[in-house]
Amino acid sequence: MPTPPTSSPTRPLARLALEDGTVLVGRGFGAATESVGELVFNTSMYGYQEILTDPSYRGQTVLLTQPHIGNYGVNSDDEESGQLWLSGLVVHELCARASNFRSALELSDYLAQHGVPGIDGLDTRMLTRRIRDRGEQRVLITRDTTSTDAQLVERVRKAPKVADVDHVLKVTTAANYPWTQGYTVPFCPPAPGQVQGKRRRIVAYDFGAKRNILRSLAACGLEVTVVPANTPAAAVLELQPDGVFLSNGPGDPAICRYAIDAAKVLVQKLPVFGICLGHQILGHVFGGTTYKMKFGHHGGNQPVLDLTTGKVEITSQNHSYAVDPNSLPDAVQVTHKNLNDNTVEGLQHKELPVFSVQYHPEAAPGPHDALYLFKRFVDLLETARC
Repeated sequence: MPTPPTSSPTRPLARLALEDGTVLVGRGFGAATESVGELVFNTSMYGYQEILTDPSYRGQTVLLTQPHIGNYGVNSDDEESGQLWLSGLVVHELCARASNFRSALELSDYLAQHGVPGIDGLDTRMLTRRIRDRGEQRVLITRDTTSTDAQLVERVRKAPKVADVDHVLKVTTAANYPWTQGYTVPFCPPAPGQVQGKRRRIVAYDFGAKRNILRSLAACGLEVTVVPANTPAAAVLELQPDGVFLSNGPGDPAICRYAIDAAKVLVQKLPVFGICLGHQILGHVFGGTTYKMKFGHHGGNQPVLDLTTGKVEITSQNHSYAVDPNSLPDAVQVTHKNLNDNTVEGLQHKELPVFSVQYHPEAAPGPHDALYLFKRFVDLLETARC
């Protein structure tokens, strides 16, 4: 039987409470605050800093299935945004001291600086199975050792659900801005994005865009202007772009009516490429629906079949919602499917220059199998201009 955690001057006791009534005791790290989020598990074996700074995790508490976390510390180069967005972090064992020449800060200090609590010393395998079997549910992390278990569970159950909040408007940029940075070290041949010396211009909607997505677009030779999530279609068309990109982001896509309404106009006028939440929004644009998955896909090892080529890609994913294939009209073709559960992973309109994928081709962290999709977008821009 495992030894119960004990407090120390540097590692106080902490408690985790699930809305199903489960209460566990572990050790606290990071910020000494209390938080409630939707508990999801991520199966990536590395890349915790990219996960922490991914805006798509707003409203969620992340459980990392890799048991030993923090051994390579954190640094500013690996951040996917300017802050941490998740509600809390759950790990089996926190590494107290990093050992890596790139490390600038310990993981616990990093979380504390951003006001995010963490807890370790728990059976993360049991918690992962609990989510897998019962579905994602709200969870509380606290250093409150005086309240009863029942009181903690009650606090969890009274907290808002992820679907009750429009998280996109909490993470999006406040104003338009240009993005020019490509890859620091190229890891794939950049796609040609110039014709006779003129760079193709695109507008990228920021629903919670990861920096590596923007780097990938810029590495293709595209001139990228990032705009807020609620930018009307008319304002985008005034910028006279050659195409539009719809980014990843947090929460329920059905809430984002402003994005769906804008995209309905834009798909009739310009080539459009969507990733993750952008993919789900395009599903709604064409009359489809989305549904909440039992425990979502969060990790860097999801197998996806490209139905148009027969090739299998190992992909990075982070989503709790999926497009219902039975809700799609005949004009929309499913191009990719997940080989674990057959969920929709890609869409393409049969007449309009519009396509999307549920997974993350920019893969930060993760494999690079799907970088060809950015080249496909560039080719679509070229074809549409011919």
